[in-house]
Amino acid sequence: MRSRPPETIATANRSCTVTTLLGVALASIGAAVSLAIAPDLGGMAAAGLALVVTAIAAVDARRFVIPDELNALGIVLGLAHAGVTDPWPLEAVPYAVLRGAGLAVAFLALRAGYRRLRGRDGLGLGDVKLAAVAGVWLDWFVVPIAIDIAAVAALAAYGVRQLASGRRMRSSGMLPFGLFFAPAIWVGWVIERWLGSF
Repeated sequence: MRSRPPETIATANRSCTVTTLLGVALASIGAAVSLAIAPDLGGMAAAGLALVVTAIAAVDARRFVIPDELNALGIVLGLAHAGVTDPWPLEAVPYAVLRGAGLAVAFLALRAGYRRLRGRDGLGLGDVKLAAVAGVWLDWFVVPIAIDIAAVAALAAYGVRQLASGRRMRSSGMLPFGLFFAPAIWVGWVIERWLGSF
């Protein structure tokens, strides 16, 4: 078995350290912004969301997998957020569950339709569960905005990567959608709070 040259290992370690520091910085900024926007229990839940979506993005970027534990934590935080920010928590929490389940079913149908048309998976089950997180956190009118932000960012990133490497665009190219969708959920929360301030 051939070992990697020491300079290759050092470069990989530096890259990993820079990526980790960037992730920590982004998560910290997201948490601080959440608390600045909503200095209450809802803001604390949103700060937790900022940390969770950063972790989801980091793991999905590296392994093309979204851990169930992180999706579950995002859902729990979303239900807590619904419970503490709505004046009618006994209605808000079940409604958040309904939105989450509805969006997960929609993503599951999209996954099944894509598989039937193309003969391969286009979305992972982790993305379907992440859609449940989005549904729990975001009102119906903000969900399409978050999905659009994620899709445009993913397509732009893929295009830039292919152009930078000199490779052709391929319809079969793979992207970790959670890398873009997870942060878009938090951005959607910020947009919702901003719109709610008018």
